[in-house]
Amino acid sequence: MFNNFFKDKKIFITGHTGFKGAWLSLWLHSLGAEITGYALEPPTTPSIFKICDLKSLINSVHGDVRSLKDLTSSIHQTNPDIIIHMAAQPIVRDSYKLPLETLEINIMGTANLLEAVRQCPGVKAVINVTTDKCYENKEWAWGYRENEPMGGYDPYSCSKACSELVTAAYRSSFFQSETDQPVTAIASVRAGNVIGGGDWGTDRLIPDCFRAISNKEPIIIRNPHAIRPWQHVIEPLYGYLLLAVKLYELGTPFAQAWNFGPNDYDARPVEWIVQKICSLWGDGATYKLDQGSNPHEANYLKLDCSKAKAELNWQSRWSLDTALGKIISWNRAYQQGQDMVAVCLQHIKEYCSAGVYVEPEQLMKPQEQTGFVNTVLADNSEDIWNDI
Repeated sequence: MFNNFFKDKKIFITGHTGFKGAWLSLWLHSLGAEITGYALEPPTTPSIFKICDLKSLINSVHGDVRSLKDLTSSIHQTNPDIIIHMAAQPIVRDSYKLPLETLEINIMGTANLLEAVRQCPGVKAVINVTTDKCYENKEWAWGYRENEPMGGYDPYSCSKACSELVTAAYRSSFFQSETDQPVTAIASVRAGNVIGGGDWGTDRLIPDCFRAISNKEPIIIRNPHAIRPWQHVIEPLYGYLLLAVKLYELGTPFAQAWNFGPNDYDARPVEWIVQKICSLWGDGATYKLDQGSNPHEANYLKLDCSKAKAELNWQSRWSLDTALGKIISWNRAYQQGQDMVAVCLQHIKEYCSAGVYVEPEQLMKPQEQTGFVNTVLADNSEDIWNDI
């Protein structure tokens, strides 16, 4: 898949102790990368970072992105080839409780990261991970494209929109050159609602489901009709890695904003997700609606990923049904005390070996209405896993 590109590459990841950061660190370690992670302690207990003992696999630095001095020092010491910035305050509801902290971490954390990169010219590529919520959400029926206006009703969404603007400003002001001198290629990436095994975040649908299930309680859902672009965590991470290769090898043409969201078919209401999880888990799992008042959350939001599909050859490989099945199997394996590093890597292997996912209504033949086709990929599936 990556033709051994990441072997021996020095990768600096902020936020590596979080849910997405831990999955990315594990994948890159399996690809032979030399990883330095910079983050605070894992935000939850338990955490996938500790369950997979990632501290023994990578160079893990305890640090806060709000400290320009510490962040710059760590980047200088690492002298990385590629930086992936994932550190953030990621919860919408928490941003109502801690608006200033959210703004400081998500905006100034990004500014500090880019300022540190200015002082370390050996960095060839930077990816700033934001969110689909950075867009000015007009509740459209169609997906948002990368050139749509930034916005943000709540402090979290606003902070991520500002992070995008900071990224664009630094890119145009400090990381463009009209000479032949090499410059750092900087891109931002926007994903949908990312789900997967190992997420114990607060006020997040999938973790809330499994907390309730484990306690033999009904799942409480706040906004049953809200439609979100759900996708397994491996899906956008695959896009980030494809983009990292392009930024490193080709630079400026790929130094842009990129969407990595699921197909339209997998933009589903919250209640549909919960019903599916209850059905897959069984054992009396059930849910009920929260009748209390809750902070504002968008009802409808999805991404147009045409650019990533056309220019990066990135496509969804797992349907939402498959993603939920993987989450169920991950949580069952965790309950059974299995080797969770092996489980994660097996899921990555299965993802890499999968064909491109095609929405059921797009398929031509009745016998293919499962949601998948056996698409022949440019890469051989055996070679895909051999690279990992």
